[in-house]
Amino acid sequence: MSLSRKDVEKMAHLARLQITEQEIEYYREGLSRILGVIDQMNEVDTRTTAPLFHPNEEALRLREDRPDGAIDRDRMQQIAPQAQDGLYLVPKVIE
Repeated sequence: MSLSRKDVEKMAHLARLQITEQEIEYYREGLSRILGVIDQMNEVDTRTTAPLFHPNEEALRLREDRPDGAIDRDRMQQIAPQAQDGLYLVPKVIE
């Protein structure tokens, strides 16, 4: 599929973009190539192809969900910018 100059100008207007004369031709060619690839993909018969939920159908290797040690809160609060009574103090961002 090939886009016309007017098609590109209309898309730029709808997207509220200001493009130069050189950019109009550049985008016309690029977008036409993209639409050409989409046309090729639409020609492929996929009626006998089962849909995939994910491109990698293999099961992911997951680790066992188990605790692997406690967090040393006192040590973590020593390196925090501000902490008090076991809580982390952060600057107020909402009035």
